[in-house]
Amino acid sequence: MMKSVFRCLALAALALRFASVAVAAIPIERWTQPGGAQVYLVQSRNLPMVDVQIDFDAGDRRDPADKAGLASVTAAMASRGIRASAAGPALDENALGEAWADLGASFGASAGNDRMGFSLRSLTDPELLPRVIALAARQLGAPAFPAAVWQREREQMIASIKESDTRPATIAAKAFAAAVYGDHPYGFRPTEASLSAIGVDDMRVLYQRAIRPCRAKVSVVGDVSREQADALVTGLFAQLAQSSDAAACAPLPPVPEVAALTQPGETRAIPFDSAQAHVLIGQPGIRRNDPDFLALTVGNYVLGGGGFVSRLYSEVREKRGLSYSVYSYFAPGLHAGAFTVGLQTRPDQAAQAIALSREIVARFVQDGPSEQELQAAKSNLIGGFALRLDSNRKLLDNVANIAWNDLPLDYLDTWTAAVERLTVADVKAAFARVLRPQTMVTVVVGARDKSP
Repeated sequence: MMKSVFRCLALAALALRFASVAVAAIPIERWTQPGGAQVYLVQSRNLPMVDVQIDFDAGDRRDPADKAGLASVTAAMASRGIRASAAGPALDENALGEAWADLGASFGASAGNDRMGFSLRSLTDPELLPRVIALAARQLGAPAFPAAVWQREREQMIASIKESDTRPATIAAKAFAAAVYGDHPYGFRPTEASLSAIGVDDMRVLYQRAIRPCRAKVSVVGDVSREQADALVTGLFAQLAQSSDAAACAPLPPVPEVAALTQPGETRAIPFDSAQAHVLIGQPGIRRNDPDFLALTVGNYVLGGGGFVSRLYSEVREKRGLSYSVYSYFAPGLHAGAFTVGLQTRPDQAAQAIALSREIVARFVQDGPSEQELQAAKSNLIGGFALRLDSNRKLLDNVANIAWNDLPLDYLDTWTAAVERLTVADVKAAFARVLRPQTMVTVVVGARDKSP
């Protein structure tokens, strides 16, 4: 039986790798279950598989400042065993891993800035899928959060943080997050102190408050009908508390927005003896549902997101040889994620590379792209769009993005036309509205003067 399952999974994975998805029309069905869960479905009949993403508003942005990392460790610990219940006996982390291996399926959790998510992948074989759903329901509904395992995990995480803090890239990233985000939770990073302050009771409280069907956004892609998808989601939530109490599903407290930088841009130079200086320049950027998101995405391809063809690469790397690579990107979320320019350079060239990079960004904000640059960027992005949807997993990620950010259901269908319509004036106006080069902060780790 299991050899057959694994063989099917291997063949399905191979097919997924090479399968192409027609992007002309991707109908997304949406409905709300009686328990409040919002379900988004794309039926994909090419392979006998289903992928599910369940997202909750329980990401890092809700971490207390003194317990930074709580969401991430809670998600990690949700896979370290399940409690005994009427549905079955307790399973420790090893037994749980073996149970998933026997089913030839996978189920796991992770947390990012905004959300805690649970991912399921399984074949849709009618004899297999109900068993998969039952095990996932138990793991979702009754994680054990064993204290002994958390003690082990915490020690390993603290050791990893200490080792990582010896690297200039980590030092730069932490200083940059603090400079851009201030006291907003987006800037929090787990520390030895914050992890030491987290106990399994904190995980249970977070889980009980946030992981409820009424707070879930569920994205489903695969070989299932709407009726099957609805039954699947209902089954996944079978072990979670179904509350009719309005207070239990009242909106969670709002998280403040990221404050804009208002002072003239400062440079935070951090001494470090390294062969390369690590440089980050930036400011708070945009929310994912910002109406200018596409204009900024296309414009950033020209500025620093297009690799070898970007302005930053051409000016900083090719013409002057100041850096092996240089890039820029927006990190959108429910709040304004950072706009970042990043590069590494010789320590004695850091001041020159920083000045040039800031000048290029300021000039781009003022003038925007040329018509030729814009057309090249649009052609490249549109030409590569199908590759973002060429597997169930990639399609699921896009559907979950639509669900989480409340984007239109036809977002994928209209994406190409929306990009095509963008003009130089659109991109210029979007960058001028969002970016303030004069207030951007600069973090440089390992720079030194040219003089000995």
